[in-house]
Amino acid sequence: MAKAYYFYVLLCADNSFYGGFTTDVAQRFATHRAGKGAKYTRAHPPVRVLYQEAFKTKHDALHAEWAFKHQSRQKKVRFLRAHGVTLPQ
Repeated sequence: MAKAYYFYVLLCADNSFYGGFTTDVAQRFATHRAGKGAKYTRAHPPVRVLYQEAFKTKHDALHAEWAFKHQSRQKKVRFLRAHGVTLPQ
């Protein structure tokens, strides 16, 4: 089976979102939780994985990450809801 590449979205403690790319979502989430992930998640501790999507190519996963990060919060919320994610109030 071919390696999968993932785009994922984390919910942070301050109710912000963090979008990222990895080949192993659980491992990457653990890295973020340990304070060893991205600079953003060191300042905004992640609470849970809200969304993940597998892609066949690294390029496609990175493109999904880029597209998510360059949206307004309102559009990010719409994207997540459209993909069946229930967001906290």
